[in-house]
Amino acid sequence: MTGDYSAADLCRILRLDASQLRACLRAALLPPPGVGRSCTYSFQNLVVLRTAKGLTDAGVSVAKIRKVLECLERQLEEDTSIASVKIYASGKRVVVWDGASRWQPDSGQFLLNFETAQMLPPRPLRSAPQVQRSERETAERWFQRALTLVEDSPEEARQAYQEAIRLHPGFTDAHVNLGLLNHNLGLLADAEACYRRALEHEPKLALAHFNLGVLLEDRHQKSAAISAYKEALVHAPEFFEAHCNLAQLYEKLGRKRDAFRHYAAANRIQGRGINQ
Repeated sequence: MTGDYSAADLCRILRLDASQLRACLRAALLPPPGVGRSCTYSFQNLVVLRTAKGLTDAGVSVAKIRKVLECLERQLEEDTSIASVKIYASGKRVVVWDGASRWQPDSGQFLLNFETAQMLPPRPLRSAPQVQRSERETAERWFQRALTLVEDSPEEARQAYQEAIRLHPGFTDAHVNLGLLNHNLGLLADAEACYRRALEHEPKLALAHFNLGVLLEDRHQKSAAISAYKEALVHAPEFFEAHCNLAQLYEKLGRKRDAFRHYAAANRIQGRGINQ
């Protein structure tokens, strides 16, 4: 058996007539069979079609199912197929469960996991280190997912970073990236909170100090920005951008000697980079 299914096979397996199958294929973003041409479908297609049928049976419209699946294609990692996650209707919502988290693909909204115990069969208890390791691995997957979403769907990326942090509160890269995303969206208070939370977990993280300095400049807090840049340089003395920003800030404040010192340091660092 090749694993391919004809339209007739799908009708038989899913107990659909021809018109119902065409509706499910439209919902599942799959091509319907046409006049004079035959289509075959993979096992993964069959799984997605079964999901589409379940959603239509639950009263979800074809248009909504299509929107959910289109969003989900963007949200899942490249090596993760839609067929590998559970998709179901919960009242008027369509919810996705990937084994660790639940969310609504069309809104990007994550859901609390206390309802999960009502959905899934009981499982054996695991040791604490295994649970923590699993949560870190799942957090990393959400972090990678956010990276793929940040350009085309920043709000979904924000939700993915937040889920990574919920699973692993000490995930400083997620705090910093979420801070930068909030900063770019003009959510300055939220961005500052993210950078400061990153520093609570990793006080020597130079990038977090630097990003905080940029944000404090944008909030017209020049003295605090200087302190943040200087702290970045304590932990990363060769941080070229920190020297440049600090020099420019000192120049604006009329502190020419301090500005010259940091311009000179930036030039030395840049010169070494060119000569290497």
